[in-house]
Amino acid sequence: MTTAPPEAPAKPARERWRAHWTELFDEVVTTGLCTGCAGCVISCPHDVLGYDTSNGVYRPFHLEEEGGPGGCGHGDRGCTSCTRACPRFRQWEPEIDTYLHGRERLPEEQAGITGDIFLARATDPELHQRGQDGGLVSAILAWCLEHDRIDAALVSYLEGDGRSWRAVPGVARTRAEVLAASGSRYTYSANTLAYADAVGQGAERLAVVGMSCQASVPAVMRARKAGKPGRRLALSIGLLCSKTFDDAIFPELFEARYGLRREDIVKMNIKGVFQIWMRDGSYHEVPLKECHAWTREGCKSCPDFAAEHADISTGGIGAFNDWTLTIVRTDAGRELMAAMVADGAVETRPGDDDPGAIALLRKLSTVSRRRWPEQAVAAPRLGVPPPKPKAV
Repeated sequence: MTTAPPEAPAKPARERWRAHWTELFDEVVTTGLCTGCAGCVISCPHDVLGYDTSNGVYRPFHLEEEGGPGGCGHGDRGCTSCTRACPRFRQWEPEIDTYLHGRERLPEEQAGITGDIFLARATDPELHQRGQDGGLVSAILAWCLEHDRIDAALVSYLEGDGRSWRAVPGVARTRAEVLAASGSRYTYSANTLAYADAVGQGAERLAVVGMSCQASVPAVMRARKAGKPGRRLALSIGLLCSKTFDDAIFPELFEARYGLRREDIVKMNIKGVFQIWMRDGSYHEVPLKECHAWTREGCKSCPDFAAEHADISTGGIGAFNDWTLTIVRTDAGRELMAAMVADGAVETRPGDDDPGAIALLRKLSTVSRRRWPEQAVAAPRLGVPPPKPKAV
């Protein structure tokens, strides 16, 4: 007589996701946690979320007056897309970590869960010269378009002839458009808002290039099953980011205090100071301490300097101005970089060639995590040491 094996214990039923715009409005939009990434806007299947860019706001809002700013009839009837797409809603960090890596980050992993860290730059002279810090991001986008890895990229352009230095979302489908979008702005552009234009042009495989908040959108959408947008956002390239600045910094600081008119600026960078190159060939430095008053509101509580949920995180920090510090975080990112290196599209060198850059990555990641409010969910503050006391 045989004995039947014991039945495996039943898995606990997963709680149904019910949170919608009302909760997102109360817990994120009105509390200072909203970064303005616009993930909720592009995920909304009913097109009832708008995006406010007036006076440096950069936040979503509900278009329908019924129910007030925090009401949503579609949410009351079961739509949850907006909260599924928000990379600052509830337990966002451990959820995305677990989805991407099968585990949550450890306390010492202040820059997120990292894979390979190295320095990289474009080998193509034009991409190298016109791109920022060696042109790596431009090289990735151009290569992926040329090798049928993506149909388009969600990027930012400078509005009009570029002299306003106002960054706006746009779609890059060609090498020429990638080059037109190259360079850094340091004011905010919710590049995800170009999603509708890209899909309207027939694109199905999209790369998104953006600050850490935007770079988390594809993964959180897939982790929470937010639908087609998550499946279409096939590649996430994150930019290391301490903060962005309000457009008012141009007239109120650069011009008023230094006489630097925005229409005469040709290039900007941040390397410990705000570096500004002018059309007349002159070069100027503005101390970052003087810029803090123009920090964009959506950046003041953001804990993610290192774009911890991108496929590839990049930034021009460290000793080498024409190399990009590169953190490969996912299998997709690793496979892509290996293919580009094998094809000769990028060249790399060990991250240990610039230990100061890696140390700065960890330091700035910790500084950013200290911003996360203590009354919010605890995960982003895990392992964050208290700040060192200032010398008297």
